Amino acid sequence: MQTDIQPNLTSGTNLHEFSKKEVWNGFTQLVPLSFFVVVFGAAFGLAASQTGLDNTSSLLMSTLVFAGASQFAALDLWGTEVPVIPLMVTVFAINARHLLMGATLYPWLRHLPPAKRYGVMLLASDANWALSLNALSRGERGIGLLLGGGLALWSFWIVGTWLGLTFGNAIHDPVSLGLDMVMGCFLLSMVAIGPKNIRILVIWAVAAGSSLLAYWYLPENSHVVAGALSGGLLGAFWTEKKHDH
Repeated sequence: MQTDIQPNLTSGTNLHEFSKKEVWNGFTQLVPLSFFVVVFGAAFGLAASQTGLDNTSSLLMSTLVFAGASQFAALDLWGTEVPVIPLMVTVFAINARHLLMGATLYPWLRHLPPAKRYGVMLLASDANWALSLNALSRGERGIGLLLGGGLALWSFWIVGTWLGLTFGNAIHDPVSLGLDMVMGCFLLSMVAIGPKNIRILVIWAVAAGSSLLAYWYLPENSHVVAGALSGGLLGAFWTEKKHDH
């Protein structure tokens, strides 16, 4: 049985390497999910146009930022005078989980040149991170999946934004269609096919419990950070042992 995601850094492993075939594999694996991303991109495009953001700025935001939740949050703060500090704090809080994403992949990413390392991580999101980490946990190369999956999600997000700006009235509320559950279901599937042992079970339970408590009692979006930090810290301090099956 697979145990954990700890890489064997002393064996000369080449898990950090990737080929065009692996990038394409990551792209094609996340294309089905990316169709749902188009819907949320369209919702963002519509919201941006209703906020008064011009089409060029909206497309540039989706191209350069590529962070759905924080882009919607930015629209809430948008106006004639944008409060820069609150905007920065809000965006950082929503995307703080990317710090842990980078930390979990660092044992492999550190072998790449800085340009490649940061270039790949620019496209990191929940779905392609989970896909990549799951492959690495099985001893398979996963950085190409991270890059390819990120390219799929990023390109479809931009297309969705353009569609929302152009034909935005088609979908007013993706949540009412249950589309907000798509990403959660995908991530749960990654957990289901990933390593299974007591340590992993406890880490996920702690992360889920912390997220629920933060969702109930802390400010909006803090549940994402709370769950990621609690699960990530527990995983860092509770190291894997051979008998943890």
